[in-house]
Amino acid sequence: MFKFVSKSVIIITLLAIALTACGPAATSQAPVAPVTEAPGAPAATEGGAPAAEAKWCSGTKIVFFPGGAAGGGFETVVYNGALAAAADTGADVEYVWSDWDPAKMIDQFTQAAATKPDGIAIMGHPGDTAFDPLIDDAEAQGIIVTSMNTQLPLAQAKYSSNGFGYAGAILYDAGYALGQEAVKRSGVQSGDKAFLWGLLSQAGRGERTQGVKDALEAAGLEVIYLEIDDATNASAAAGVPVFTGIMSANPDIKLMVTDHGNLTGTVQTFLEAAGKKPGEVYAAGFDMSGNAIEAIRGGWLQLVIDQQQYLQGYFGVLQICLTHNYGFAGLQIDTGAGFADANNVEQLAALVEKQIR
Repeated sequence: MFKFVSKSVIIITLLAIALTACGPAATSQAPVAPVTEAPGAPAATEGGAPAAEAKWCSGTKIVFFPGGAAGGGFETVVYNGALAAAADTGADVEYVWSDWDPAKMIDQFTQAAATKPDGIAIMGHPGDTAFDPLIDDAEAQGIIVTSMNTQLPLAQAKYSSNGFGYAGAILYDAGYALGQEAVKRSGVQSGDKAFLWGLLSQAGRGERTQGVKDALEAAGLEVIYLEIDDATNASAAAGVPVFTGIMSANPDIKLMVTDHGNLTGTVQTFLEAAGKKPGEVYAAGFDMSGNAIEAIRGGWLQLVIDQQQYLQGYFGVLQICLTHNYGFAGLQIDTGAGFADANNVEQLAALVEKQIR
């Protein structure tokens, strides 16, 4: 039996080789060309739009919170990321500006949920305690919620399977990294004074300031801390008299850290108003902006940590589109952070000036 099967296999194989050698002439049909698709053509799917289809998220209504005020350095980059995602996907996006005010974010979220959009992309600054009851109500109505910039870990854990994701830096870690790097690069010594201007009082958002503070104190520095007031939070220029007062009372401050993108972009104005020269106080902060680029070039700002906020805007819109149209669960995207200084600022400058980085 084994010999019979073996001989049969050999015969069949030889026949196959012979037919192959004959090529197209062995049949009455012309050879069939391989099927190709035009570049970018969507693959066929059943029961919904293919992922490659242009404007595949059209009809999905989203309310998006860029965070601050229209035209602000940091929030404009977040907004540009969201605009790009809306243009790429076709999503119908409404933008709501909050002046970085957690109380206003809460009120605006309530108003947004009442319009029954498909999803809301929020800045998590108010924290879980304030935000979660409202998120519970929105989720119960079938509204997809996702957060950016400041994590809401309790809400994210509860609703991740419903599309609640996070796009932003891991705040405490980013704050500690900046403080540690600023100490190392500035050459300050234990006992020296450092000024930290941040948002410790804000649940969630304050973790980044806490990270900076812990790093400075671990190095033995005397930390002079000041909470950013509401006026300065909304418009950095309002902080000029506050800053000059701090520097007047503590002329021996050697290091300063601004935990706010718009304040970091205003460092040159602050230091000039206080009568300081470029480099006299080592300045570090969050985040990249056109003003921060110029301050680095001029020697006023020595170190910036970049959390790539354009990605926060882009992934905020994309998360809701992916969940609403394809049922994807929440994604966690760590958008930062890398350091920028005089050595690499020109590599980023063109993108920063276009308000992409």
